[in-house]
Amino acid sequence: MRRRVPPAPGRARPGACGPAAAVGPAGNSERDVGDREEEGRLTVKRDRAALARYIQATLIANDVTEEDIVAHCKACLEYGFQAAMVPGRWVPLARKLLQGSGVRVASFIDFPLGCMSTAGRVAEARALVEAGAQEIDVMIPLGLFKSGKLDEFRADLEAVVRAARPAETKAMLELPLLAPGERERVVEMAVAAGFDWLKNASGGAVGVATPEDIRFLRERAPAGVRVKASGGIKTAAQAWELIDAGAELLGTSSAVAIVTGGSEGQGSY
Repeated sequence: MRRRVPPAPGRARPGACGPAAAVGPAGNSERDVGDREEEGRLTVKRDRAALARYIQATLIANDVTEEDIVAHCKACLEYGFQAAMVPGRWVPLARKLLQGSGVRVASFIDFPLGCMSTAGRVAEARALVEAGAQEIDVMIPLGLFKSGKLDEFRADLEAVVRAARPAETKAMLELPLLAPGERERVVEMAVAAGFDWLKNASGGAVGVATPEDIRFLRERAPAGVRVKASGGIKTAAQAWELIDAGAELLGTSSAVAIVTGGSEGQGSY
């Protein structure tokens, strides 16, 4: 029997909750892009359209231009990616370009270091929501955690999650930088703070996403908390392996290459 693949993420139907109620970027149910029932279980046909619905196409660089954002959003529309991940400055433009399409607008807070003050992080979260971000990936203040300042760490996470509502929030946990016991505690605290998603790492500079890390998160995430994989995701085979492990979103700068079988994209994300 084929292993069950997590349903592709998307917008929840009104009055519904959980992965089974998801509606993808184009506003169609997953079944419209290749899902089928097999022995009473929902499985996903492994074609380009199905894979694209798991992908948050990421464009993060110091020199990103308006022209780059336009091209990025155009690709997200063309291939049906779940979201366009863009720097905060370009969220208003992405919102304008993607409005009504079902492709979501995603951005990030305090990347890559997580060293900003809590006040700064809260202000950034509010600004992103006002600009139109629907999903926000949040760097955890790892230095506070490793310094044993757990009350400050907890208060920071809770404040940022509150400020980011109604956007969905994802905690970038930087698992490769944590000892086993630290991993357990960070996951517990991120869940308690109210994050909607757990994410293995901020990107490939920290560590390549592994099925083991995704399974670790999936096994500890309670009902209603989902898992995103990121870091060095470059091929369709790698993407499906992470989905099999429990990832419901994939963040990658190689989105187009993954779904077309082309050469690997630029960057480590």
